[in-house]
Amino acid sequence: MRLRALLDTDALGLKLLGGEDELDRTVRGVMTTDLRDPSRYLSGGELVLTGLAWRRDAADSEPFVRLLVQAQVAALAAGEAELGDVPEDLVAACARHRLPLFAVHESVAFATITEHVVRQVSGERAGDLAAVVDRHRRMMTSGPAGGGPDVVLDLLGSDLDLRAWVLSPTGRQVAGPKDAEPPLPAEVCAELAAEHLAATRTGRRAPHRVSVGSTTYSLFPVRGRGQLPATAAGTRVAQGAAAGREVRETVLSDWLLVVEADAGDWAEERLDLLYGVTQLIAVERDRRDAARTVRRRLAQEVLELVQTGAAPAEIAARLRVAAPVLLPGLGAAPHWQVVVARVEWEDGDGQTGRIAQTLLEEILVDPHATGPEQSDRIAVAHTGEEAVALVPLPAVSAEHDGSEAGVLADALLESVREPLSAGLDGDGRVTLGVSAAVHSAEGLRGALEEARHARRVAAARPGRVCAAGHQELASHVLLLPFVPDDVRRAFTARLLDPLRDYDRRHRAELIPTLEAFLDSDGSWTRCANRLHLHVNTLRYRVGRIEQLTGRDLSRLEDKLDFFLALRMS
Repeated sequence: MRLRALLDTDALGLKLLGGEDELDRTVRGVMTTDLRDPSRYLSGGELVLTGLAWRRDAADSEPFVRLLVQAQVAALAAGEAELGDVPEDLVAACARHRLPLFAVHESVAFATITEHVVRQVSGERAGDLAAVVDRHRRMMTSGPAGGGPDVVLDLLGSDLDLRAWVLSPTGRQVAGPKDAEPPLPAEVCAELAAEHLAATRTGRRAPHRVSVGSTTYSLFPVRGRGQLPATAAGTRVAQGAAAGREVRETVLSDWLLVVEADAGDWAEERLDLLYGVTQLIAVERDRRDAARTVRRRLAQEVLELVQTGAAPAEIAARLRVAAPVLLPGLGAAPHWQVVVARVEWEDGDGQTGRIAQTLLEEILVDPHATGPEQSDRIAVAHTGEEAVALVPLPAVSAEHDGSEAGVLADALLESVREPLSAGLDGDGRVTLGVSAAVHSAEGLRGALEEARHARRVAAARPGRVCAAGHQELASHVLLLPFVPDDVRRAFTARLLDPLRDYDRRHRAELIPTLEAFLDSDGSWTRCANRLHLHVNTLRYRVGRIEQLTGRDLSRLEDKLDFFLALRMS
């Protein structure tokens, strides 16, 4: 708003004392102060209200006004309640520095002026943003050169002073303001994504307000094509429907807009503007999804060939077509890994392959990667209940040992476990299996079966989000999850309960001693050093273990039984 508009409002009780030529200045905020030096709290463009408690004599006016001018405030308004007329020394100082000066009648509270200015400024900013949103909507709908979500976020910052980010459902930053300092930490992104998924799953009304430390964020869902309208009113209507199947189909794939502000007391018009912004971002979301069509089709063709037992030569031909699409400029055909994912709901709702497909495309993107998204190198197909990813790996040079770093099962879930667990809590699970790298079409069928088997191992584990890799299929880890629960309990109780009971009564630490002894491969010296014990003390403890269980820890069979009992307990 302009300073001139303040004089047109009789209820504010303002009288102009100087600066008539400066009344076209823009007011961007308001601040009340009686500090001698309030400059550290000023950012420019404020109407400063003061009761003059800082003034002890005429000499104080000049330095006070000089500080305000240096802070680039819009104007000064002095109250008459304490001193009566505004002192002439203050009027003169403002005139020298061309700072507009108002007198505030004693009958008018500063709170009245503050409320009026804030309401006017907020309304004008909202109007400005509406024009910005409309302009950018035209930009984005006119073609692919619209600029994407980064441009929208920059406009939010410049036109509404709002810092905002776009996050994926796993907490990966999709877009953010160019000059955000400090950047949004990865752990904060994960926490915000977790809160958003949990709130959406439970049907809470958006925007979701979350406090992390001393900062409050408001989370707006970015709904894709064909979903319910993105408006404040539409969100209220949508809550009942969103609690059902529609949420299951979108909660693990939709982006979210994070705004560093508390939207709890925003007017509905302002909320609608932010929902309009989410619609613009949704255009980019749909555009990126459409760009995956070719890669998805390639993966679907390869998957169908492998599952129908096609000849290796035919599969190899399709792989040669896929290689330049996924790894442009690659001279030779790459090696491949297969990743299988499944989303399962508690009520057994099937046909979740498409949900798993979108989620797997997100999980396989390195959350710390810079430059082009790694999803451009991933082709994901889906069946009725599972998603299958074909991940290319550049062929290693001859001096390497022939192994690739590739996709590691545990690393896949490291950054996404927290938000996904929150989004699935009480209702669903995500399980993944990862194959070893294969070097030809002949190995792809075995890689698919290996990944599916690894996923079944992951599914046998507790937890909402689990993964298993091919390395685990050649060890006891493969067998343990499939041992019936009653057999596991009976086996571990027979071997370990006597030791647990003894530890409870005597605090003897026999269980930790047994674990350390087995981890040290039965070496008395290494185990004693590890436990900071004398070897004789260790021998006494091991003897007690053998006496209580009737086993002999010098025998391989008994060591193996103890090892498995500890792993299953």
